[in-house]
Amino acid sequence: AGRRVPLLALSLALRTLNCFLVRTSFVPDEYWQALEAVPDRSLISVIMGSVLNISNYGYLTWEWEQGLRGYSYPLIFASIYKALQLLGRDDVQLLIWVPRLAQAVLAAFADVKLYSLVQHLENTETAKCVYFCQLCSWFMWYSCTRTLTNTMETILTIFALSYYPVKGTKLASSCKYLALIALAIVIRPTALIPWIPLVLGHFLQEQKKADLILRNCIPIGLVTVGTSLIVDRMFSGEWVLVQVNFLKFNVLQNLGTFYGSHPWHWYLTQGLPVILGTHLPFFIHGCVLAPKKYCIFLLSVIWTVLVYSTLSHKEFRFIYPVLPFCMVFCGFSLNHLKAWKKPVASFLLLSNLLPALYTGLIHQRGTLDVMSHLQQLCNSSSQSQAFVFMLMPCHSTPFYSHVHCPLKMRFLQCPPDLTGNENYIDEAETFYSNPHGWLNNEFNTDALLPSHLIFFSVLEQEISSFLALRGYEKTANIFHTHVPQGRVGSHIYVYRRTTEVNR
Repeated sequence: AGRRVPLLALSLALRTLNCFLVRTSFVPDEYWQALEAVPDRSLISVIMGSVLNISNYGYLTWEWEQGLRGYSYPLIFASIYKALQLLGRDDVQLLIWVPRLAQAVLAAFADVKLYSLVQHLENTETAKCVYFCQLCSWFMWYSCTRTLTNTMETILTIFALSYYPVKGTKLASSCKYLALIALAIVIRPTALIPWIPLVLGHFLQEQKKADLILRNCIPIGLVTVGTSLIVDRMFSGEWVLVQVNFLKFNVLQNLGTFYGSHPWHWYLTQGLPVILGTHLPFFIHGCVLAPKKYCIFLLSVIWTVLVYSTLSHKEFRFIYPVLPFCMVFCGFSLNHLKAWKKPVASFLLLSNLLPALYTGLIHQRGTLDVMSHLQQLCNSSSQSQAFVFMLMPCHSTPFYSHVHCPLKMRFLQCPPDLTGNENYIDEAETFYSNPHGWLNNEFNTDALLPSHLIFFSVLEQEISSFLALRGYEKTANIFHTHVPQGRVGSHIYVYRRTTEVNR
């Protein structure tokens, strides 16, 4: 225990630094399924009143209306916001960074929990190697301080793993690990997937199977489902079982393909190799070296990748929760290398440092920087007349969680069709099929025109005549990425309407 105190201090320092060195966007869910649900009055009016001292603004995406998202996770951030309000410190920068810092603290504790687990199962040297691999993983650095449900899912998986009854675990606790899994499932139902082989393995080796089910599984399941139902009933106004709706939408109906599809082998050829990076050969090496009792961890990784491979819509973050399992095997490899340990450790550190810093500080930073630009409108005398329209792929930027004032804003909508209409086209697709025509039709009188238009640089040429005729001029040119793709340009432009034009 004495050794873990300085280790925790080190982790807290590194994850805090980690937090402030990640200034880029990853995926929309980082904001729209967590922070953006908090300003909306439907979430906080029941027990908290106005969290942000401002009423009648906020936005919930279509997933909340369809009962695909639960309020338990946003409630954590609502509590943080409320505490800041009571302290009189609810300014926009703290509202942005304190939730991220909270995630960083949890990530630091998870790092130490993983170290403790391996120390109990093996020895201090192997634990140090696993801890080192965990800290220098570029994808862990990139993701662990973000307010993603996947991040909390991964952190809770590590905590649960530390109480899982692997042979030789002194701190095993069926009640604790099952409760942590249940909490993870409430936050993100897919948290169950990596645990299916582990829970089945535990059940098969458990001598008192009836006690495991009657004294642990059933009570924990009932309390968790009941709490989830009550929380979501309080905030949505109706009884809804989010986990069932989530499963129905993403697995049974496979409607996630609306947001893109990939070949079945994507996780094997791209997903896992990318998130592992230069750890990949050491992961493979560690799988060969690890004692037999760790086969259950490898089985969990393989099972998770195979399950997600059956779904058409694939993302790197979906398999993020198996990364700590992989780090265990990487640590075994590193510890086994003996004389080569220091050179390999240096290689891992340097080869992960560059992608971590690049993706954290440079790649896809424009969509956050433009929100900082918009914060200036909150402090201007023209705030009440301002109307910001984001002509970008929907949910490209955060929204009110990064502005903290009732600024009138709008973005292109892209909800999937839930009615079975084969000819359905969302607003964003309609716009991109004819940007100039759509703008002329949508804003056919000057009174309706937004005061500010925000869009990626690739769109400028297509709508240049509209901008010129309606009196818009460029006021900001913000870097976004070195690798523009499709509708996402290298820069983000902010245009402000400066003159009244007679037409």
